[in-house]
Amino acid sequence: MRSNGANRTLHAARTQELIYELKVQDAMTKNVITVAPENTMGDFRDLLKAHRLSGTPVMKQGDLAGIVSMEDLIRSLLEGDSGQPVKQWMTTPPTTLYADELLVHAVQKFERHGFGRFPVIDRKTKALVGILAKGDIIRCMLQRLEIDLEEKEIKQYKPCDCFSELVSDRTTLALRYRIEGGKFDDAGKAASQLKQNLRRLGLSPEAVRRITIASYEAEMNLVIFTNGGELTATVESGKVTVTVVDHGPGIPDVEQAMQPGYSTAPDWVRELGFGAGMGLPNIKNCSNELKVDSKVGEGTRIEFTVFT
Repeated sequence: MRSNGANRTLHAARTQELIYELKVQDAMTKNVITVAPENTMGDFRDLLKAHRLSGTPVMKQGDLAGIVSMEDLIRSLLEGDSGQPVKQWMTTPPTTLYADELLVHAVQKFERHGFGRFPVIDRKTKALVGILAKGDIIRCMLQRLEIDLEEKEIKQYKPCDCFSELVSDRTTLALRYRIEGGKFDDAGKAASQLKQNLRRLGLSPEAVRRITIASYEAEMNLVIFTNGGELTATVESGKVTVTVVDHGPGIPDVEQAMQPGYSTAPDWVRELGFGAGMGLPNIKNCSNELKVDSKVGEGTRIEFTVFT
């Protein structure tokens, strides 16, 4: 399968890059207002009014029991009884986020579930540590953009001339990274190191963003679905080609895997915040050329090119 994107406009905005850099804990509200299951919906209404909230977690003896929202309050008021306990209207068990999840996973969960907020818990202790609403993500992005990182990058950017003084028919620089399968703690490390090296080489911020996002998605596929593999970025004048090879189970249907939202990730991987089914589609959107070769039982080779 080969996709040539030379005739389409490709752009990775700074905001898109940020959601791959930031974590949920960077954007969440840490001081969480909560209610107890025994509180009445009238109590909940007063709490929303006093703190200007639209929903809040429900805590029972220090444990997260559920979440209750403005929509639940409206439904309870339609019945004309604000004296009913919160536990009759709360959603349980609540869908949560981990504090150390990448913000991109939170964005995908907002889109998939349509919720207005998610309780945030610690991955190890499962204790409530915050709450994340869509507005929190927007505020976090604006705060990061206030220092005008993109303008600083443009001012500092100098076109790459690392090949101009080298005499050869074809000059290439290969950057190789070994990726271990199932090691979620290091997931994204190779893409991050590649990003720093491409910046040092003087590639444009826009090209670096697209390469980084696509490399991250390819790296995650190795971590989630295989025992590991290798990511190689070949830097040439005018383009960077990234090749990701593994000897994993292979992809039964590449065309189906290219569809947004399609995923074969097991439930336990989804519980970790991964496997949303946007890997190959995001790689395609960020690259000028994409080739995916896969054989069931033998492995997969992904090659994408970004023109610089």
